Amino acid sequence: MRILIAEDQLLLRQGLLALLDDLGHEVVGAAGTAPETWALWEETRPELSLLDIRMPPSHRDEGLRVALKMREARPGAPVLLLSQYVEHLYVDELLATPGGGVGYLLKDRVFDAAAFGEALTSVGEGGTVVDASVVEHLMRRRRAQHALDSLTAREGEVLACMASGLSNAAIAARLVVTPKAVAKHINAIFSKLDLPSDEPSARRVGAVLAFLRA
Repeated sequence: MRILIAEDQLLLRQGLLALLDDLGHEVVGAAGTAPETWALWEETRPELSLLDIRMPPSHRDEGLRVALKMREARPGAPVLLLSQYVEHLYVDELLATPGGGVGYLLKDRVFDAAAFGEALTSVGEGGTVVDASVVEHLMRRRRAQHALDSLTAREGEVLACMASGLSNAAIAARLVVTPKAVAKHINAIFSKLDLPSDEPSARRVGAVLAFLRA
């Protein structure tokens, strides 16, 4: 398979070149920046593009932007994104593009040559491959969102205040309710989010994390 590499870290780029050669693929180009990647893609029209999400110049989401641009220019163009961390917003945006031929893997998976080779083949043939760690993270987020949807409007307000770092007394003052009412809402939140009752401070942190993740 003819593959384009977009990776700004020289050592990893060289490692990918060697690995793809061992797996029997042809590397048609290797770029270190988003503009270089797009230019090479237009020139070589690879069968699959392997891109790091965070690339120069800003090291934010340039790789993702190029991947989306590729799939807009040529619907279904196979792209496999690599990331150092689980970044669910990028997964959502990539999977929202029509057609298959998309993949999202953590960079650690590259070191498992057999699994990495299978992922390349699957994406190149129009399949969808998402790292198991990413799937687990997304499932936790979906469950958290479902639990948050069960909160009443007032419980949602209380949780938002908790996420802002307000104490129970401060929440009561802001929402113009009694501290007792705030405590009742917080207990309901803990129950609906299925947070363990052994450590009150840990429950509060857990509730805030669920709010932030969703």
